[in-house]
Amino acid sequence: RQTGLLSKEEEARTPLHFHASHDPLRYLSRHFTMNVTSVLGRRAIQAPLARFGLASRKANSNTEGTRSLSTGADKPVSIAIAGATGAVGQELLELLAERNFPLKNLKLLASARSAGKTMKFDGKDLTVEELTENSFDDVDIAFFSAGGSQSKKYGPIAGKAGCLVIDNSSAFRMAKDCPLVVPEVNADHIPQAEDSMIIANPNCSTIIMNTVVWPLHQVAECKRVVVSTYQAASGAGAQAMAELEQQAKDWVQGDNITQDIFGRQYIWNLFSHNSPIEDTGYNQEEMKMVLETKKIFSEPDIAVTATCVRVPVLRAHCEAINITLDKSITEEEAKAILSKSPGVELVDNRDSNTFPEPLDASGKDDILVGRIRSDLSQPEGFGLELFVAGDQIRKGAALNAVQIAEEVISNYPKLLKKL
Repeated sequence: RQTGLLSKEEEARTPLHFHASHDPLRYLSRHFTMNVTSVLGRRAIQAPLARFGLASRKANSNTEGTRSLSTGADKPVSIAIAGATGAVGQELLELLAERNFPLKNLKLLASARSAGKTMKFDGKDLTVEELTENSFDDVDIAFFSAGGSQSKKYGPIAGKAGCLVIDNSSAFRMAKDCPLVVPEVNADHIPQAEDSMIIANPNCSTIIMNTVVWPLHQVAECKRVVVSTYQAASGAGAQAMAELEQQAKDWVQGDNITQDIFGRQYIWNLFSHNSPIEDTGYNQEEMKMVLETKKIFSEPDIAVTATCVRVPVLRAHCEAINITLDKSITEEEAKAILSKSPGVELVDNRDSNTFPEPLDASGKDDILVGRIRSDLSQPEGFGLELFVAGDQIRKGAALNAVQIAEEVISNYPKLLKKL
């Protein structure tokens, strides 16, 4: 379209190879939400469900119906978004509108620097207010996505004011009185927030992995999980996404590569996750996946090891997951289980070499899972290999938080102390 060869409508219908060969800049920097997935037909994977009694139910009974949760009939609530101008904050706004969330009032909060700006919500202009200690007096639920320091400062203040906090930072994830929740896995942990009034949103990579591993864990206990991540720029925020796009432009134009966020070239490169390295040799991102999984699953003895890497992708993470099980599961059985699991979409077509890709996962609610196969290095059926892709901003952050709020409204309204 930039070259005048395509209209907007024609561009949307044009195969990916056209973008790559005719306009490399657009190919590199455009936010793709293409859906070209060819999904394995369901009829071929129904029979194995009978072995586990899953033919007419989802793998996780704790969250039956989470995928289609409707809150339209619930009493409207007052919502605040702390960090509204960031990537996750903007995604929260979109999701609240898309999901017909029962809003009585919506307050947008950010730093003093952003106060006074206007943001669109449902066709209306809302003015951003400065985040202060008095921001939560008239708020029922506050989504926090303003960074750990702001969460630590204002989260407890909001909680004491009777406002339920759903926090996207790492500030409270391992606190004993703050549940760490993935609704498809452990929505029943939500009442544990009664005293702290803070529910923690897990790390994005943890959410993506656990949404897929949990339903298998319900059938055959996972003794060990080995995961390698391929993490997008979005995990480091909107500025990192913008810099990846700028680096693509710099490279095409022959300019010096902008390196303000990561201090290195990102385009045409990948590197170990940019979180600090601990004494163990693991970085903090890897340890989040290890420790958070144990808490979410309520399985302190589950063995988890992770290697986390940044790749030049805009907004969807991928993960290669190897699991060791306490009993045998065939590939067909694993596919049957996952095809019935909430928040999961099976993308596993060997004939067409169609498997999860970050471009296809971008903008989607579900986690894509494929490359499902038995691990040949383990006793037959006791090890599985999976490859997954999930939108880091959406299910990895904003959507998970909104789903928690929906669960609270529908099933745990006692936590809404001002209603």
